[in-house]
Amino acid sequence: MTREADFVVVGGGLLGLAAGRALANRGREVTVLEQASVGHPGSGSKGSCRIFRLGYSDPDYVRGARRSRELWHALESLCYRKILFPVPQLTIGAGLAGVRDAMTAAGAPTEMLSAAQAMARFPEVRVDGPALLEPESAVTAADVAVAALAAGVPEIRTGVRVSALADDGRRVTLETSEGRLSARAVVLCAGPETAGLLGWAEWSAPTLEQVAYLEPASPAGAAGEGMPIFLCHDQRIPYGLPVPGSSLYKTGLHQSGTRIRPGAPQDQSADPDLAGQLEEMAGRYLPGFGPRAVRTERCVYDNTPDDDFVVDRIGNVVVGSGTSGHGFKFGPLLGEWLAALATGEDDLLGGDELAGLAARLRLGRLRLGRQGVGRVGVEQERREPDELSRPAAGT
Repeated sequence: MTREADFVVVGGGLLGLAAGRALANRGREVTVLEQASVGHPGSGSKGSCRIFRLGYSDPDYVRGARRSRELWHALESLCYRKILFPVPQLTIGAGLAGVRDAMTAAGAPTEMLSAAQAMARFPEVRVDGPALLEPESAVTAADVAVAALAAGVPEIRTGVRVSALADDGRRVTLETSEGRLSARAVVLCAGPETAGLLGWAEWSAPTLEQVAYLEPASPAGAAGEGMPIFLCHDQRIPYGLPVPGSSLYKTGLHQSGTRIRPGAPQDQSADPDLAGQLEEMAGRYLPGFGPRAVRTERCVYDNTPDDDFVVDRIGNVVVGSGTSGHGFKFGPLLGEWLAALATGEDDLLGGDELAGLAARLRLGRLRLGRQGVGRVGVEQERREPDELSRPAAGT
């Protein structure tokens, strides 16, 4: 027996919850299916905190981050909990000029500091060149954010795995661990498994990352909450951020983890090689903290080849994926866009100001061509890549 639903969201992580909440706010009947539980150990959305920055080398991303910040603040007002904790950010490295130019073009404030000025203001961070101070950055309380988004979704069904889906042009049929389900439209936000469900696995290159939590080097040292965020735009992209409500400082190396197979069980224990790299990084950049981690954490990155996200529609299937380790800050904005695509709205939130960002997130850029759509349904094989973003009629 096939059960019927209106809108179904596959995946109860950041994007799935944001999309489910946005659909519910539109008065739509929506069900979120999550194969495990919200914030489970293998989730890419788990953990205590994430960086919220405006500092991108593209003005479109800067504008998108500013709009997302407004949406996070609106969510704070609704849930009566703080999600964004203002913290200044130091950007260093070879990519500094590009970040400064993009932020200036988007109207975001910045301040250039010499190495001496940066270290005088933030002695716990070692800077060996000019630094860009970003005054409007923040630390996102990730666990609070995920809980707040989940609270806005009327129905979240956990322990339900989706193994296949097919779009016949009218409705989408999902094969799940609880039987067959038919939906008017599906929003697919299954992390690294999204590409496989679509039959386009070549777009996804997920990795299992590792972060380290450090303590101040001495009891008199700066508490984590007094520290800036730091991000180095060089080949390795080391970063760090204070943990809200704690003296700990979270550090990582962007996209330094090992490749993983989507859907396979992941070993969450610490990787000694990555631990050594993180310790070396802390010794170089963070003299105010003990370099040896007091705690480590593994996290899945759902990567695309170009590090841009995927927000698009194929027939009656809307795709939200490929957050590539920097998508958390955009969660509520991407959720609004996914919901708009699912309901067939003509305009996406942000209008002309964010049109450039929305356009670059379409599937057609990945040149997937006509083959490989697999389980989405053969009807989609006749579409050209630039047609993939067009909503199907009747929705």
